[in-house]
Amino acid sequence: QVQLVESGGGLVQPGGSLRLSCTASGISITTFPMGWYRQGPGKQRQAVALIGNGDGNLTLYEQSVKGRFTISRDNAKNTVSLQMNSLTADDTGVYYCQLRRAGDRTYYWGQGTQVTVSS
Repeated sequence: QVQLVESGGGLVQPGGSLRLSCTASGISITTFPMGWYRQGPGKQRQAVALIGNGDGNLTLYEQSVKGRFTISRDNAKNTVSLQMNSLTADDTGVYYCQLRRAGDRTYYWGQGTQVTVSS
């Protein structure tokens, strides 16, 4: 069974940092694009950061997090991470890990991890 499990969320003050991790089981992430999405209060789930499956590991970031967040992957450990710096209240939300299997249009999601940025 394919599972994605996020960890690392929590409460942090504005300006602080968190590192989220997503570990996959039941599937190897090596050949699949991965992403981090978040759903803020009263908002639609949206992509925060994406990373490709190619040798270059190309990345894309939502405009508001560009320069503050860094997505990375460790295929040997079957994990993808999101380093979040200079956090603001607008970063608050549930963060989800995604694996995209384009061949059969299948998306896998983790259960989400809560990130709360507040004083």
